[in-house]
Amino acid sequence: MLKALFLDLDDTLCDTFSANERAKQLMAAALKDTYGRQFDGQSFSRAYLQGVYRNWTDAQRAAYMPIISEQNESAFRLQLIRDLLAERGVEYVSDAQAAEIQRKFDRDRLEAFEFYPGISDFLAQARSLFTLVVITNGPEYSQTPKVETVNLAAHVDHIIIGGQEPEQKPARSIFEKALKLAGCEAHEAVHVGDSLAADIAGAHNSGITSVWIQHQQPLDSELGINPSHTVLHPSEIPALIRTLHRD
Repeated sequence: MLKALFLDLDDTLCDTFSANERAKQLMAAALKDTYGRQFDGQSFSRAYLQGVYRNWTDAQRAAYMPIISEQNESAFRLQLIRDLLAERGVEYVSDAQAAEIQRKFDRDRLEAFEFYPGISDFLAQARSLFTLVVITNGPEYSQTPKVETVNLAAHVDHIIIGGQEPEQKPARSIFEKALKLAGCEAHEAVHVGDSLAADIAGAHNSGITSVWIQHQQPLDSELGINPSHTVLHPSEIPALIRTLHRD
């Protein structure tokens, strides 16, 4: 019997991709206004988001990990902005200027951050049947504002932010915490997420049935991770969960 539903946040419950795209476009336009028509704001905003998601080169990893370890996530992002501006010919930027670029991106992203259509209604219905636990990877700096923006605590029973835990998905420990919060066994839970490496692998390592939201991602056979169930888009989650509940 299904007792608990574990859910990823970004690109599962909420349309993070569209929010990021909106913030990137506004960042690019603002930087072009500040630094002139020749400034490539599009490449800057793309590189900034890649950096925020830690899609780093080896050189960037060596440079940024000490900043995160010794200072914090915000300090790393400010340095990332300085470095990306320097690469594009802006040799000096004040702390205040870098901080405002960062704050504007965050503001614009949160303004566009929302549940996929129908998800809030689904959560209300599902909560009458299951214990709902959101498990989201990412630093507290980034994830807490998202959680607060959609008032997630009013829609689910428990929220686990990976950046507040000793380990993040796919670590077994974070799924074990979710099982403990839900008061159920692994075979009584389903985990839904869009990342094969984090969500699906983590669920399988913990003996939990998985639902992969494919979006437009290919199934990477080299990973050797095969989800229990697959849907193309978050809009298909409610129907699948109803089916699993009946079974």
